Amino acid sequence: MIQFKTIDGLLLRDMVMAGTAILEKNREAVDALNVFPVPDGDTGTNMSLTMQSATREINSKEFLRADEAANALAKGALKGARGNSGVITSQLLRGFAKALNGVEKITPVQFAEALMKGSEMAYKAVMKPKEGTILTVARVVAEDALKQVKKAPDDYDQLINVMLKSGEAILKKTPDMLPALKQAGVVDSGGRGLMLIYQGYAAVLRGEDINSADSLMEDDVQVVEEDCHDLTRDLTYSYCVSFTLNHFRDDCDEHDLDSFRRRLNRIGDCVSVNGDLSEAKVHLHTDNPGFALDYGIELAEINGIKIDNLAAMKRELEKADQPPAEPAEEKTDEPEKQYGFVAVSLGAGFSKFFQDLNVDQIVEGGQTMNPSVDDLLNAIKHVNASCVFILPNNGNVIFAANQAAELSKKDVRVIPTKNVAMGIAAAIAFQNELSPDDNMQRMNEAAQHVKTAMVTYAIRDSEYNGIAIKQGDIIGLHNGQIEFSGKSIHDVVLEMMKKIITDEDELITIYYGADIQESDAQSITSEIESQYDYCDVECHNGGQPLYYYLISVE
Repeated sequence: MIQFKTIDGLLLRDMVMAGTAILEKNREAVDALNVFPVPDGDTGTNMSLTMQSATREINSKEFLRADEAANALAKGALKGARGNSGVITSQLLRGFAKALNGVEKITPVQFAEALMKGSEMAYKAVMKPKEGTILTVARVVAEDALKQVKKAPDDYDQLINVMLKSGEAILKKTPDMLPALKQAGVVDSGGRGLMLIYQGYAAVLRGEDINSADSLMEDDVQVVEEDCHDLTRDLTYSYCVSFTLNHFRDDCDEHDLDSFRRRLNRIGDCVSVNGDLSEAKVHLHTDNPGFALDYGIELAEINGIKIDNLAAMKRELEKADQPPAEPAEEKTDEPEKQYGFVAVSLGAGFSKFFQDLNVDQIVEGGQTMNPSVDDLLNAIKHVNASCVFILPNNGNVIFAANQAAELSKKDVRVIPTKNVAMGIAAAIAFQNELSPDDNMQRMNEAAQHVKTAMVTYAIRDSEYNGIAIKQGDIIGLHNGQIEFSGKSIHDVVLEMMKKIITDEDELITIYYGADIQESDAQSITSEIESQYDYCDVECHNGGQPLYYYLISVE
């Protein structure tokens, strides 16, 4: 039973901290709700990092007034917003704060009104809002909250009950609103993340221990236990990989399991293979997650795949240890030039390409770790140019790039590149003598002209666009959509080429990832060259994790 009649700044801080903690506890499970069965689902990670940034800001001093605490919350969330889900979360909190201007202690009525203002602001921030997403969950919860406070304007207990009940009900309906969710058999991941935050609010108001609070995950996903990593030391390997082996091949024996263990030790450390031929739990740290999974698939079926980017986690930890500071403009004796570039890149090979194309600032991030609004804003401020073009190079970074552009005092233009191949094409199309508008049009056209193929592996059984996908299958994405599935990287690549390449194409560029040997990449390049001898074919080391190949066709 909630006894509070109002919420001041200190209580709001405690609520936010609890919501952030519960979200982080279930981060991996929210990531697993990704519609695509690919290994880089990151909604939970992006929302968690956004909320952690908000928590740091609201903890920067003791805010006694609710409006001051809410403003700090919104400021921190916007600075740390990552990915589409993180930016939408920051907009929900921004609207929440705006509604509380001048409010010292929040009444239930004011709380419900602030929820609605947050929902309205989030909808406005999205160019083409879709129902069945976090936007829907936030709106319906706010609408039902407003109805409830009309009945009992002073009752937080009933308000919180309605919020949680309403949110769960609409969340279960999201698969009926978005066919992709129904096909994948999941509820909306952003909506689930939001409900976990609200559960933290409820736990504090009810006086519950958040460590024992019901996680609200219900049947949509299994909560994943966290793997503890010592991130204070230098890292030997960049990824922590864990999965379960079961349904072993009939001819497997204990010697095969021992051989599997030895192979893992050759590609990493912290190796453990616990269990027997009925079920074995696997864990290791490595730079080649794909190798570990391939070794496992040779013996058995794989389930419960979890891959943590330790290097990215270490950077976030180090960043969190530093007090937040406003980025300073880059001081230089060089005169300001007209144009500059910021590009998001993941993989040493791609970063080198952008450096060769005279990109001023390269922000590390992409498929597995989206940069924050603040990361992008910092990069913009360090470019000594009056007009700065941003190449997000990931569909989940475009929203954050647009937010950074709005916050910058410079003329910032976002080219909506959805992968690095599009970004490279856009950068090549730039011409220094053209106007900003003409360059923007030229780069957009060049980026959209590129056809892209990406090859990775499935982390769960799924069905997409009529394609039956089994966990561990090799899957091919054409222009961001899953169109191919098979058992062999080689076969999937060649099948994709048959559909993508036309007689009008002239250039095929193959970027191989961190888990592919150069000899294998050169071999498949030779096959493509022989089959499409009317095209120029290039092969480069992109160095990207998780995705075996990224191929562009122009």
